[in-house]
Amino acid sequence: MFTPSGPTLRELAVQALSSVEHGYDLLAPKFDRTPFRTPDRVLDPVARAVRALGPFRSGLDLCCGTGAGVGVLRQVCAEQVTGVDFSAGMLAHARAVLPEQGTPEGPSVHWVRADARALPFAPVFDLAVSFGAFGHFLPRELPALFTQVHRSLRPGGRFVFPLPAPARVGSRQYWTLWGFDAVMRVRNLVWKPEFVMYYRTFRLVEVQDELTRAGFTVELLPLEELGRLTDGSPRCRLVVATKGG
Repeated sequence: MFTPSGPTLRELAVQALSSVEHGYDLLAPKFDRTPFRTPDRVLDPVARAVRALGPFRSGLDLCCGTGAGVGVLRQVCAEQVTGVDFSAGMLAHARAVLPEQGTPEGPSVHWVRADARALPFAPVFDLAVSFGAFGHFLPRELPALFTQVHRSLRPGGRFVFPLPAPARVGSRQYWTLWGFDAVMRVRNLVWKPEFVMYYRTFRLVEVQDELTRAGFTVELLPLEELGRLTDGSPRCRLVVATKGG
């Protein structure tokens, strides 16, 4: 899962015993060489699906990390793209690898350090995306998170993110994720500061309900390029939440 140029076991241990913010500051230089970065096999189908929902002028990558989602937004937004994250280390790495100035063929790129639960934006975005970040928010934090995104979008703006199907109960993946979450809960009971990262707390039904309460209309689109499960359901859905006009 990790390449030879990725983080060492010791580096991962130090990160895991830090706060979320400091942990990602430490991991940032090697983050793109870990399985934690959303892979292109997910990003590319999302970009194609989002392009069909446009056009879009300005986009926001929520919890942008090293900028994988900004890369998607640069493909679908005409004027301006903003990445927001609370890790200074992740933003520094993103700035180093992605140009901030626009080109005749693409939008300008901006980076903002902020907490996703207190976004410093007026309603100026047509599109918001997020990839792989929701495990850092406890279920009770979702209402505030979704409300912040809603306030940052123009009327008719869309909040879009992929949501994989849950692991089949009893499968190897199910027990791996269950075990990871259990270890993190024990770690957070006995060690401070907490490192919030859970894989099994962001459930589709609850997510739809909280998005609706925040003022969105929610649509689910299957990402067919990622295939279907044996029961015929999509392996991954694209959640498309639209702010009312």
